[in-house]
Amino acid sequence: MPKIILNKENYFHNLKIISEHAGSKDKIAVVLKDNAYGHGLVEIASMAKEFGITKAVVRTCEEAEKIETFFEQILILADTTFHNYSHAFHIVVNSLEQLEKVPEKTNVHLKVDTGMHRNGISLETLKEAIHGTLRKNLNLTGIMTHYRSADTLSCEFFWQQQIFGQVKTLAVNTCEKLFLPIPKFHSANSSGLFRFKNFNEDFARVGIAQYGYLDTDSIFDNPNLKPVMSLWADRISTRKITKGQRVGYGGIFTAKSEMNVSTYDIGYGDGFLRLNGKKTYTTPKGYEILGRVSMDNCSINSTDDKVCIFDDVRQLATIHDTISYEITTTLNPNIEKEIK
Repeated sequence: MPKIILNKENYFHNLKIISEHAGSKDKIAVVLKDNAYGHGLVEIASMAKEFGITKAVVRTCEEAEKIETFFEQILILADTTFHNYSHAFHIVVNSLEQLEKVPEKTNVHLKVDTGMHRNGISLETLKEAIHGTLRKNLNLTGIMTHYRSADTLSCEFFWQQQIFGQVKTLAVNTCEKLFLPIPKFHSANSSGLFRFKNFNEDFARVGIAQYGYLDTDSIFDNPNLKPVMSLWADRISTRKITKGQRVGYGGIFTAKSEMNVSTYDIGYGDGFLRLNGKKTYTTPKGYEILGRVSMDNCSINSTDDKVCIFDDVRQLATIHDTISYEITTTLNPNIEKEIK
């Protein structure tokens, strides 16, 4: 069966670069939502804890429960059930309407819309929201935003930074008047963190960079990150085909000479996005995936018992006209994972 191998040395290499840029391990919250971007929620959480990371970010309370013992603080981005399961859980609130539904004594982070225009409370209603946390007997532990263009060369990153500066000023003034503790402020994702020359926020929410990728404009001086995941498949069978014989659905691949072709147990049913045979994809060892990828298998010009399908998804992202995130998060969460 297919297997995902997680390279601990590469993961620690990435976390070292990230924490040094941020200023310390305490300034890093690893984003583990959506099965840790396909890498395995518990597996990545265990390595992050071993490295010394104390904060994590997930999508739901269900994800948070699975890694509750690994971290001191877990930020939950998008759960509408609002069950206060643990003192370590901190719920992101995106609107005044949501604020009214949160159970009292819950730890909350208010998300403020600084220009992404997707989620978040407006700057104009932030003061009302802070008063609302006091009225609802909630623990206001953080205020955050999200950048829409941190990965591209434009002035929008600095424009949103300036607005978030206004958010911080208003929040501090309001909390001081209400005798509330000053919340933690955070805005940077992976791309945003490395746009800061001197990172000065309470922590950064680091997702894709910890896994070895940073999909930003090439003009930026990006760090030397190393991919953590490799995907492996087992050989099912091998056959010898002659010149002119065709392989797979539609017979897209035609043999130019006699050759050995093996079938391996990975396909789009496993979340390995379908290759249609129109673009050539070669594995790290130089083998070629021949013709169309099927639901449960693919054909490769190899006789190896095991083949590494990828150890860096950027070539596949280019072929599929997408980003590295989609290649990894699409993988079936039931694929076995091993840390090496």
